Amino acid sequence: MSLQLWLRLRLKLRLRLKLRLKLKLNPYFCNTKPKLNIELELVLTNMLKNKIKKLATQIHSDTIATRRHLHQNPELSYQETETGKFVAARLKDYGIAHTHGIADNGVVGIIKGKNPDKKIIALRADMDALPIIEANDVPYKSTNEGVMHACGHDAHTASLLGTAHILNQIKSEFEGTVKLIFQPAEERFPGGASIMIKEGVLKNPAPQSIIGQHVHPPLEAGKIGMKSGMYMASADEIYVTVKGRGGHGATPHNTIDPVVITAHIITALQQIISRKNNPASPSVLTFGKVIANGSTNIIPNEVYLEGTFRAMDEKWRAEAHIQMKKMAEMMAQSMGATCDFKIVKGYPFLINNEALTAQVRQHAVAYVGEENVVDLPIHMAAEDFAYYSHQIPGVFYRLGTRNESRGITSAVHTNTFDIDESALELSTGLMAWMTVRELASSE
Repeated sequence: MSLQLWLRLRLKLRLRLKLRLKLKLNPYFCNTKPKLNIELELVLTNMLKNKIKKLATQIHSDTIATRRHLHQNPELSYQETETGKFVAARLKDYGIAHTHGIADNGVVGIIKGKNPDKKIIALRADMDALPIIEANDVPYKSTNEGVMHACGHDAHTASLLGTAHILNQIKSEFEGTVKLIFQPAEERFPGGASIMIKEGVLKNPAPQSIIGQHVHPPLEAGKIGMKSGMYMASADEIYVTVKGRGGHGATPHNTIDPVVITAHIITALQQIISRKNNPASPSVLTFGKVIANGSTNIIPNEVYLEGTFRAMDEKWRAEAHIQMKKMAEMMAQSMGATCDFKIVKGYPFLINNEALTAQVRQHAVAYVGEENVVDLPIHMAAEDFAYYSHQIPGVFYRLGTRNESRGITSAVHTNTFDIDESALELSTGLMAWMTVRELASSE
């Protein structure tokens, strides 16, 4: 905001304050009071929004530096020791009260505005990386061989630190409390969110709602994506061992071939998804690992499988577990083999609270414009933010990070994933703006 505009707004504000005094003294003005109050509130709100945008611009280079430091020093799930220390040190530098060590490496910060008990909102970022060898040729390439921030958690952590920096500078201008959750182990079961919840992250103080964001390569930098209601799937891991009797490939009649039996089981299990599930409720079954350790002319004794099952309905999820196990075991038995079918139950589905999402969407539109807020479809990937969404009203939105002109188009969980770092200015400011507007909301 220019100095001239600021002075003009200040003069306008003084005039309106004088009018408010007249309203109290002169009944003639009473019918204009609501309109003047609304206009006054709009002026103050716009001034705060412009201040947040200015602060986001001022700290942008620092946010980029933070993200690059984290990108160069990635740590796997449940191993985020140095990352947690780094986050705690930054919060200390900002003068933000915090606790380090929840769920081992997690960090929780507290920013208190005026009247801190009025309303409490939590903001969440995840900190862990993936076991991927980075292929990007960039100055901030991972220095931890075989580990890479290929899902944008470095950007999430850097963004929340930036948002915290902004909110701490304007805490005298909002009421309520902001709880900052820097969470470990999003990428591996049972999920850091579930552990943090068990250790009391949603208590003392207890937030009324929670907001999280995640990078989204399909969206151009500068855009935000949202989906109200059911958004992301539950995720279960499946481990299967089919045991038969191996032998020579030229004499299969003397064997119980677990390879052929496994092929039948994989195909049959897909029929459960296509014929037992209501097609209106999305569901996915994928086997990504099949190990038959034989050879061209050797039939192995057993075949090992690993897969994932996704669903958007808890009743169907439970039914599918029973049906898949039963079908696999019975099919193996009918062919003379045995089947050890194990399901590890993972994250629940993620639901964006409809009322909260509608409000947060309005805040996003006010900050970036209607044309830059995109409606998203259901996504069959999973996120342990889902655990929070089943405890308190939550909204999990997407931050556009794509830049085709610069070749930044790779999907998450790939060795060439990167982000357009211009998005980090929006990510910090927008979340700060959403937070102060939600704290001001009566809902």
